[in-house]
Amino acid sequence: MSNEWVSATRRVSTGLALVALASSLAGCVTAGTNIATGPQRSARSVQTSSVAVARRMAARHPVARHSIAQRSTTGSIEGVASYYWEGSRVASGGKYNPYGLTAAHRSLPFGTRVRVSDPKTQRSVIVTINDRGPFVHGRVLDLSLGAARALGIESRGVSRVHADVL
Repeated sequence: MSNEWVSATRRVSTGLALVALASSLAGCVTAGTNIATGPQRSARSVQTSSVAVARRMAARHPVARHSIAQRSTTGSIEGVASYYWEGSRVASGGKYNPYGLTAAHRSLPFGTRVRVSDPKTQRSVIVTINDRGPFVHGRVLDLSLGAARALGIESRGVSRVHADVL
């Protein structure tokens, strides 16, 4: 074997190794999964960031997002609701307004109006469904920050709610 061939083979294999390392590191950075090495955050912000990651993943995979969308427009919903304040776009295609009276639901059609009531605070608010979610098991609605403030659940983060489709 000639020295030129050995040298060229080493350069190529070193270059390929560097490309593989760089692409694997880029995947970790863009996926937002490296939470352990970041600064300490509250439990609420970790939950919210995991919801934001799930929203980005659902936006990249529209088939998965729409496969959970059953078209039901009547009835009432009982369960736990949370709220979110981060994001730039919603699944309906509009811009996310954290102070608007909007919500995310897995299956209700966009534009559906829902009266959400919190039995603890005795408050209710009418929200418009404009996003998909929640992506956390056991939750039935993701409210915008404005809707959470109207219900008085901002400090708790999550609350048991009753929702009627209007």
